[in-house]
Amino acid sequence: MSAGGGGIGTYSALAKEVLGREARLGDVRLVAVDGRAGSGKTTFAGRLARALRHAGVDVAELHTDDFLDGWAELEAWRPRLERWVFAPFKAGEDARYRRYDWVRERLRDEWEPLRRPDVLVVEGVGSAGVQDLTFAVCVHAPRALRLERGLIRDGEALRPQWERWMAEEDRFFGEGAAPRTVDVHVDGAPGEEHDPQNEYFILAGG
Repeated sequence: MSAGGGGIGTYSALAKEVLGREARLGDVRLVAVDGRAGSGKTTFAGRLARALRHAGVDVAELHTDDFLDGWAELEAWRPRLERWVFAPFKAGEDARYRRYDWVRERLRDEWEPLRRPDVLVVEGVGSAGVQDLTFAVCVHAPRALRLERGLIRDGEALRPQWERWMAEEDRFFGEGAAPRTVDVHVDGAPGEEHDPQNEYFILAGG
């Protein structure tokens, strides 16, 4: 089933749709996987990247969490990612970047090289708002489940940070709102049986 039509989609079909669209970040197809924290963005992005690789293209994956300043600001990643990665790719050059160290609470000193790929998959809150997108996905899940997933991953001690972050997401997206420039909305907590490695649920109307 095609993206946006509701029902079950497959990562292989989505990869084919992405590759059938125009590259806008220079010769790189930029794909955003947006959604609130704990919705299942990272899992979705990884499975889509795998399907793209199976289609025979070179894929790079980046997570906006690696470009943040801790829990301080929702979109602190944007200027770094645009300057270090997007701008070089648009100019036809390779890139390099520094990751945020969540343990030391600062950017790492070392720069990591990033060769220009055929497809760049960027996962993170607000990623569908960047320019030069080829395709954008938004993953959704209920608030309670998102918080539960976050605390399982990060520990109960970080509950205050998670609750502040979720409140910031509410202000960022607007109550009940989702990113506008999205091609397909995905259910990050489907209750129906499916093959999660190869299939995903498209939200009705998404």
